[in-house]
Amino acid sequence: MGFHAAITGWGKYLPQRVLTNKELERMVDTTEEWIMTRTGIRERRIVGDDETASTMAVEAGKKALEVAGLSPSSLDLIIVATNSPDRITPASSFLVQHAIGAKKAAAFDVGAGCSGFIHALAIAYQFISSGIYSNILVVGSEAVTRIINWEDRGTCVLFGDGAGAVVVQANEHATDMLSFVLGSDGSGGDLLYIPHPCGKPSSAPQDGRYYVFMEGREVFKFAVTVMPKASRQAVEAAGLQISDIDLFIPHQANDRIIQAAARSLGIPSEKIFVNVDRYGNLSAASPVVALCEAVEEGRIKEGDLVVLVAFGAGLSWAAVVLRWQPRA
Repeated sequence: MGFHAAITGWGKYLPQRVLTNKELERMVDTTEEWIMTRTGIRERRIVGDDETASTMAVEAGKKALEVAGLSPSSLDLIIVATNSPDRITPASSFLVQHAIGAKKAAAFDVGAGCSGFIHALAIAYQFISSGIYSNILVVGSEAVTRIINWEDRGTCVLFGDGAGAVVVQANEHATDMLSFVLGSDGSGGDLLYIPHPCGKPSSAPQDGRYYVFMEGREVFKFAVTVMPKASRQAVEAAGLQISDIDLFIPHQANDRIIQAAARSLGIPSEKIFVNVDRYGNLSAASPVVALCEAVEEGRIKEGDLVVLVAFGAGLSWAAVVLRWQPRA
């Protein structure tokens, strides 16, 4: 017999610096109209000089623990989803574990592109449902703008930085994760990637820096197909229909992708949560920051059915259906 689990705490952190489209007009060959038409993004947050993926994860994690009423010393495990870790090793989750004082917690990072947070969330639920752990902190945190080529208008207008976190705890009543779908297709590995010092030297830019690379057209085609497909699969696995879902929280990468996925699923605009205009693509932090904001804004009420869905480098995708019951 499995154990029950539910999200009991949530929190987010966004850097203070705001980069607007007007500022980008002075940095690269683009216009605010072009950015808005192609992406729906008005502004994005930029990580501070003294901030990293782990420091932002700490701030988001502390807020989530406070909402849950849980002390760091009670944590069994910390999972950080990131594509922009502080270092190759140690994992950013180790740095978070030390900084918040979670002395008995195990920790590891998850790298699954922009769908990494949903992967990490699914892993957390498996640890609890098996009875191995009772209290887990799951974080999505990104400092992606550190590896953006600010002369490439195809990528520099898209990304922002930030972090979000949830606490998942064992409980006696019901599990709020009703189903999940995870997927990958390594044949698309060259469509969206971050070259790394431990990769092939020939793959790095001539100036020696390691920028995000993206074949935007191909990634767009992949996204508008895989997000509806993964959402349907997760909803069907939960024994539900799309019309049963109260709120759809898609990966906030591009408003055109969000709207195309919503049309494919037949979801009305009032059931879609969008914050891409304020933050851009937060990569693995995108779904969890959006979830936190949806709760804060009263878009999710207790008992609501919520779908989180994301796609990313890998190529990867993930979707989860939650019945929101933080006081279970």
